[in-house]
Amino acid sequence: MNKTYFMWIAIHCLVWPLAFWGSDLTLSLQQLSSFCLFLIILFLFPLFADKSLLQTILFSTQTLTLLHIFYPVNQDFNPYLLLVQALVLAEAVFRLSLLQSMVVMLVQFVGLCSILLQTSLSTNQLAWVGLFYLLTMIGLLYFQLVKRREIEVREKNDALLDEYRRMKRQLVTEEEHARQDERMLIGHEIHDSVGHKLTALLMQLEAFRITVNEKDQEKVKKLKELAEQSLEETRRAVKSFKQTEVGGLQGLIRLIRKLEVERFMKINFSVKHGAFAASLTGEQSFAIYRAVQEALTNIMKHSSTREAHISFETPGGSIFRFEVMNPGKTSPFFEEGYGLKAMRERLEKVGGSLDIHHDERQFVVSGSIRLTKMERIE
Repeated sequence: MNKTYFMWIAIHCLVWPLAFWGSDLTLSLQQLSSFCLFLIILFLFPLFADKSLLQTILFSTQTLTLLHIFYPVNQDFNPYLLLVQALVLAEAVFRLSLLQSMVVMLVQFVGLCSILLQTSLSTNQLAWVGLFYLLTMIGLLYFQLVKRREIEVREKNDALLDEYRRMKRQLVTEEEHARQDERMLIGHEIHDSVGHKLTALLMQLEAFRITVNEKDQEKVKKLKELAEQSLEETRRAVKSFKQTEVGGLQGLIRLIRKLEVERFMKINFSVKHGAFAASLTGEQSFAIYRAVQEALTNIMKHSSTREAHISFETPGGSIFRFEVMNPGKTSPFFEEGYGLKAMRERLEKVGGSLDIHHDERQFVVSGSIRLTKMERIE
């Protein structure tokens, strides 16, 4: 909107000097006041960008000021009136609807006729003036019709795009439900088959322990402990199948796929030094997932380019590093919001850190988590 406004200002800066110098226009004090009012209205348009009715009144007022500025002296018609009127009418057609543009055209036409009645133009000259104004109106009205068609096509395109996104979201949701149903089914099968058999094995081992000799009691006890551990691991596996939220590094793949489908983001993803094999705890992997998710959310909200480069690495197996980079200019007034601060606190709780770097070329969020000796890659 700002570029369009300055474009019209530039055209006015070109046309008005031609009107003054080309026709030796000299303004009285009253005409100078009208010219100042014209300029004031010109600079008021951005304040009422969303109020088309008020803009219609402003354009009509500008037209009336032109009639006073170019009022014929000694019945001499100033042809630059047509040029400035065409400019005002073109801007009105560009900004307003068809009906509102017709109102401005009517005001201009009535005003032009009143000016022509005060001049001594010949019939041929009047015909040329009428032809110029007629062709100008036809061209601008044609532009208005093309503009309306473009708006209708854009609205249909937006509607189709919204429907496409809705269907993609529905597809992702249905896939998630199908995946979750499958996980639940597998969990029930493990619980009903393996879990029941392990429970029966424990009961049989306990009954067998009562009947065996003293020297075999220790072996049976170890077998029973092994069966109990197996049963506990089976229960944990069944419990994990019932979880609906998938975080960690595996969840990032699904998050990237979802953003590419729904938000049309272009994401380049790289893994170095066996980062997916790093022995992160569940809390650490979930903190990394949330950090990357928050960084991508910030890119979608504040960046002019929907592009991101994500990289994971574990150099030497002693530290896990991640980086989310968005190529694009960052606002010089950038400040860390609640999301980024919460991201830093979450990483610090699991022994990590977060760095944010931004300049005119890129915005980078990078973090690291030090792996303990027990957590290094074997």
